[in-house]
Amino acid sequence: MKKSSYKLLDSGDFRKLEEVGGFRISRPSPQAVWSPSAPKSEWDNVDAFYTRFSGGDGKWTVKNKKLPDQWAIDVLDLSIRIRLTDFGHLGIFPEQEPNWDRLGKFIETKIETIKDFRVLNLFAYTGIASLKCAKAGAEVVHVDASKTSVAWAKENAELSGLGKAKTRWIVEDVQKFCARELRRGTKYHGIILDPPSFGRGTNNEVWKIEEHMIPLLKSLESLLADDFAFVLLSSHSTGYTPVALRNLVSQHFRTKGEFVADEMLVPHHANKLMLPSGAFCLLTR
Repeated sequence: MKKSSYKLLDSGDFRKLEEVGGFRISRPSPQAVWSPSAPKSEWDNVDAFYTRFSGGDGKWTVKNKKLPDQWAIDVLDLSIRIRLTDFGHLGIFPEQEPNWDRLGKFIETKIETIKDFRVLNLFAYTGIASLKCAKAGAEVVHVDASKTSVAWAKENAELSGLGKAKTRWIVEDVQKFCARELRRGTKYHGIILDPPSFGRGTNNEVWKIEEHMIPLLKSLESLLADDFAFVLLSSHSTGYTPVALRNLVSQHFRTKGEFVADEMLVPHHANKLMLPSGAFCLLTR
C-alpha cells in the first residue's frame, strides 16, 4: 500500500503547517492551542498560506508562483486531486484516513457473504470514502449538495482507476434524497455521514446540525437492510464528542455490534504530537 503524500509538519498558535504532495502550506487550526515546535523560519518557508477573517471567509496568499492550480497526491491506494478552495480546504481531510482504511478492509471481509453490498455516503465531499468502498467491491451512492464537490469526486474516481466502478453520483440535498429513498424502500448495508455544522442544499435548503441531525438519523434507521454491516458517523462540530456520537449511533441503530468512538487525530510527522480534528463513531457487525 502506498504511503500518503500528505504530512503534518507542525502545529501551534492556532495554525497547522502541512506538506501536501511536496508543497508546504499553512492553514488555520482552532484546535492547535499549544506553541509550535518548529522554528519560525520553517513556518515562513511555505508555498501558500490561508488567512481566515473574523466574518468566517478568508483568502489564500501564494508565495510560490510555481504552485499549480491543482495537483494530485497519493492517499492510501488512491490518487486524489488537490486544490486551494475559497474556504481554505484542499479536498482532503487527513484525519479521516484511518476510517477510510478501516472501511475498505471491513467491506472486503463482508463482500462475499453480503451480495450487492450497498453503501450510502452522505455529505460525501470529494469522495475518498466512496472510492475506498467502491474499490473494496461495494455499490456506492455518493450524495452531496455541492455540484463542484461531486464533480471533484468524479475526477478522483478517474484518477484512481475507478471511473467504471458501481457508483452513483448524486447532487442533491441530503435530507430530500433520504426522504425519497424511504418512499422507494431502498436499503443499504452501510451508511457514512460527516455532516457540517451548517450548510445549504441544492435549492437553498438549510442544514443545521443541532436541528436536523436527529431527524436525519431517524430516517436512516429505515434505510438500513436487516443484515446491514456498518454505520460511520463523524463530525467536526463543537459538542459532538466521541461520547456524544456514540450515544447518537447507539440510540438510533439499536443492534448488537462493535462500537469504536474516538477523536480523529492527525499525527505530526516529526514528533509524537497529535492534532485533534473532530470525532467519529463506527458501528460494525
